[in-house]
Amino acid sequence: MKIVIYGATEIGCLLATEFFEDHDITVIDKEENRTEEFDKLDISFVHGNATDVNILKSADIINSDVFIACTTQDEANIVACLSAKKISGIRTICFVSKEEYQNIMALDKSNDYLGDFFIDYVIWPEALLTQELFRIVTVAHALDVENFADGKARLLEYKVKPNSQIVGKMVKDCGFTKDTIIVGVKRDDLLFIPNGLTEINQDDKLIFMGTSHSLDILAGTFFHEKEQVKSVAIIGGGNVGYMLAKSLEDMKIKTKIIEKNYERCEYLSQELKSTVVINADGTNLKVLDEEEIGTSDVAIAVTNNDERNLLCSLLMKQLGVKRVISRVSKVVNIPLFEKVGIDIAVSPKTSAINEVRNDIDETNVDILATVEQGEAEVLEISVNNEFDGKLIKDLRIPAPAIVGIIQRRSNVIIPKGDTVVKHHDILIIFTKADSGQKVKEYFKVV
Repeated sequence: MKIVIYGATEIGCLLATEFFEDHDITVIDKEENRTEEFDKLDISFVHGNATDVNILKSADIINSDVFIACTTQDEANIVACLSAKKISGIRTICFVSKEEYQNIMALDKSNDYLGDFFIDYVIWPEALLTQELFRIVTVAHALDVENFADGKARLLEYKVKPNSQIVGKMVKDCGFTKDTIIVGVKRDDLLFIPNGLTEINQDDKLIFMGTSHSLDILAGTFFHEKEQVKSVAIIGGGNVGYMLAKSLEDMKIKTKIIEKNYERCEYLSQELKSTVVINADGTNLKVLDEEEIGTSDVAIAVTNNDERNLLCSLLMKQLGVKRVISRVSKVVNIPLFEKVGIDIAVSPKTSAINEVRNDIDETNVDILATVEQGEAEVLEISVNNEFDGKLIKDLRIPAPAIVGIIQRRSNVIIPKGDTVVKHHDILIIFTKADSGQKVKEYFKVV
């Protein structure tokens, strides 16, 4: 695969390092931004600005497969992606640092009149980091995890414990989270596709598909470890701290945020319903002690400064917090954080690299994932005109299968029986491996 990267940034270098051994990599940026780290890699470097059509052409954009824009300028990334898409129809991945750009570009992509003039995948690293932190705090260890639809949907597999609240209940009575579907059950040596009347037994392995956020809620509600997280302290009320607190509120987890900026605290107090917002310096040991941060089950430092996060984390560790998590902006600092005793160090850049890796690996494949050592498959099928307007319940697939996800441009739909299928929808279907070919033939996938 030929990949063009716009931006000789830390993310650009991480991407080039990740992919250069298996793919043909070209990096575009000004010569002064080129570091010696790029010279160590077997890649091509084009001097210039990728918002310039001539520079894109000199990078052979016409014959490339993926274009990734990851400079520090959101506007430049957006313009470069749109230009690349216009020239060659290439798959485009755009990094942004503001929520409004992610929302606007996702909205534009869903407008039919734009045709092919859109960005395929907009990545806001802070949002990905928030999702990762939320899973670390609330989600028990799943047996299997697969990401689909640009990370907006997932598959999760869990084992039902003997004391679970769903043992002995039928699927329809379990009250599973909205926007999730149970698509498979592995009982002893038998894998089957359940229906609403299927009764859940202890030790069953349940396979779910749904939106990423809903599955996070599902996991925290039904599949927690014995000791549940009841209280969380967050140092830093920026985007990550705010979004994380909002998600924790949905889980009814007692949450505190310590933020130094008074105006930001006013905003947080207005937007958050039950989170306690404290206007103070998170590096002040006296403040942390007075606010009883040491009694928290989990404490998280998510300011945008690595040194402050490290100091806050060490102080909270000293106060006796059970588990301390820290945001690390510079990936090279992660080993240092772990070496001095921070339980978990996470980086928005690492989260973003993982998303790009998943996206590139999923491009142009029919089988997105295999489950239970190959017993089941997750298929990606594009809907042709013959099925346009049909209801999900009217599909007559000649084999056990469940349409778990519908990807409609930038939107992800978790379908019900009366959901209408449209031409060019992408169906993500769960089925047993020996039924995969029949499913493809039904949808006339060659």
